[in-house]
Amino acid sequence: MALTSNLKKQSQLKEVAGIPLQSTTVDNWRTTWIQKIVDMIEQDADVEKCQRAIIQHRHPFIEWARPPQPSGVEKANVMPAPRILRTHLPTQLLPSSFWENNYCMVSYYHFQRMNQVLPDPGTWEEYFETFIDGKVGWGSWFDHVKGWWQKKDTHQVLFLFYEDIKKDPKHEIQKVAQFMVKSLDETVLDKIVQETSFEKMKENPMTNRSTVPKSILDQSISPFMRKGTVGDWKNHFTVAQNEKFDEIYREKMKGVTINFCMEL
Repeated sequence: MALTSNLKKQSQLKEVAGIPLQSTTVDNWRTTWIQKIVDMIEQDADVEKCQRAIIQHRHPFIEWARPPQPSGVEKANVMPAPRILRTHLPTQLLPSSFWENNYCMVSYYHFQRMNQVLPDPGTWEEYFETFIDGKVGWGSWFDHVKGWWQKKDTHQVLFLFYEDIKKDPKHEIQKVAQFMVKSLDETVLDKIVQETSFEKMKENPMTNRSTVPKSILDQSISPFMRKGTVGDWKNHFTVAQNEKFDEIYREKMKGVTINFCMEL
């Protein structure tokens, strides 16, 4: 997951100063988690303000375009500064003016199974090959991660790791607040930790996507918020698949200094 600030414009996105952007790899619940954390920080842990709308309507998803609904860019253009936006786009699909791994595969597989807007992923074995080849929504995971990781050296980008937030949510939320130039006292920080726990968000209709029609997200196939754990990939990957993924990872991510935690 990455956060970046000082967004200027994206395509027809109007220029507004001081914008934090929320971005992730090709994932779903993790996007919702960091979005909830950012929103709680921005609202100073005011639970009522954070219930103002279901979470997917609070911050525009800038690549969203499904007429006759307003596009993500159109929604962003009418927002006052500072804006909080969402995207899954890799850096290479963002215009230059914008700037003036395997457990993820499992999570996205189940999301695509229940998402009726995306193509049927087929069996796990079929999806494994599709993912490895980069033939999934928003493109290659390897290119996506490399692109954002490289940007951290030249732009204001904060990288967050799911496992780190699971291990020490208070510390990681404090990092996000500092990146947003927000000072939080201990009471507010503790409240954000409580309100953004997996268990709390899974039961919250404002965050668990239960209001989304079954014709779009069929949660009888797989819940939007499944387990919220680390290491579930072991229940899906065969030994051969794990070895193949590791080999391809070493090849495609050669020279990238990022270190992923595979289990806690």
